[in-house]
Amino acid sequence: MGRTLDNISYLTGRGLLSNRVNAVQKTFIFHQSSPDIDVRLDKFLSANRDVDLARSRVQNLIKIGAVTVNGEKKKPSYQLRPGDRIRVSFLPPSVLFEASENIEFGLLYEDNSILVVNKPPGLVVHPSAGHHTGTLVHGLLRKCTNLSSFGGPVRPGIVHRLDRDTSGVMVVAKTDRAHKFLAHQFKRREVKKEYLALVHGNVEKDRGMMDLPIRRHPVKRKEMHISLLEGRTAMTQWEVISVFSLGFSLLKISPSTGRTHQIRVHMAYMGYPVVGDGVYGYGKRWWKQQSSIVKEALTLAKRQMLHAELLGFVHPDSMRYVEFQAPLPMDMVCLLKWLNENQKPKMLNNL
Repeated sequence: MGRTLDNISYLTGRGLLSNRVNAVQKTFIFHQSSPDIDVRLDKFLSANRDVDLARSRVQNLIKIGAVTVNGEKKKPSYQLRPGDRIRVSFLPPSVLFEASENIEFGLLYEDNSILVVNKPPGLVVHPSAGHHTGTLVHGLLRKCTNLSSFGGPVRPGIVHRLDRDTSGVMVVAKTDRAHKFLAHQFKRREVKKEYLALVHGNVEKDRGMMDLPIRRHPVKRKEMHISLLEGRTAMTQWEVISVFSLGFSLLKISPSTGRTHQIRVHMAYMGYPVVGDGVYGYGKRWWKQQSSIVKEALTLAKRQMLHAELLGFVHPDSMRYVEFQAPLPMDMVCLLKWLNENQKPKMLNNL
């Protein structure tokens, strides 16, 4: 290209954006080496390794006034000139929240780039409508002073999500570089994911594959459903671990795609809904038809019995494949123990 980004120098410092929020600031000086092609402000910053932000994120910073050129606000399309001094204020994600909170979650691993956590059931991952406080993000902000901004201001560090009532292992990014590296693996389906699910029914086959597209329900906007014509590709592999005589099966499930509610939708479509699933599971009419012993078992399922047990990926720093495993939460342990003690399983492997 005609103009290059050579001889770029920067100075780091700390500046006060308000009376209570400190933002890390970096100053870049643009040097022009060729007059052939103009360089946009947003393109210059997104291409700079010291900024390490996506172009869309850079454009947002420019629009909110977190970027100035020679002390003045400019548009993302501003054409840089030799000697322009560009100052970028990196606002910590925590400033969008009133305060961090003491949220309990399991910490499986931590280094300078990532955290691996064991999310407990019932915990919402990030703030959303109806969940402005008490989320995993609030807890992460209490533990970490730095989380990636690549997920946006409401989802700092969040590379992927689990449903509120799904427990298990999650990876969180501390830096934007780590976030982009991990997100690329998720997008290319290179991440290994294994879940444990207790489902209704005696699954007859030892293993199988579900390959049916999923899309958001056209009427029930909070739900997903199978749509052969308009859905997005969704593939779920499953393998039977145990089959219990009262009509329950424990499965190991490996989704190669990551659609919203994918496992729950696929299992329900197969006729084996996840136990405790109040959205895609059986309704009140089915409940009334069950025996007292089945009802007793189901009283132990206060939420969907779905647990993200294992997550494997290439580490953004070492470039080596790593795996992390989260132990079963106590509610699933208790229910499986009850099934072992109160009925004779047709097949039972060590859990």
